[in-house]
Amino acid sequence: MSYKKATHILPRELLEKVQEYIDGESIYIPKISDNKKSWGAATSTRQELLDRNEHIYMDYLAGTRMQDLAEKYFLSVKSIQRIIGQFKKEHKE
Repeated sequence: MSYKKATHILPRELLEKVQEYIDGESIYIPKISDNKKSWGAATSTRQELLDRNEHIYMDYLAGTRMQDLAEKYFLSVKSIQRIIGQFKKEHKE
């Protein structure tokens, strides 16, 4: 998120109206919901996590213990269980 100078983007009349409610402080103006991107759409993070989780599942199928997977991928055993459970569910359907 970057800051914009209100004096550069808002009409003077609108700026004066906003100043009646908040004067000299920062405010957050949310995006219109139709303009919002889904999580991970702007970066490669989503794909990187999918790849990592697939590696975790393949390691699990190869016989690696959950505790060892947790240490290898710096996750909790509970997170490893969740990831493996998701893959098992996907492969059953």
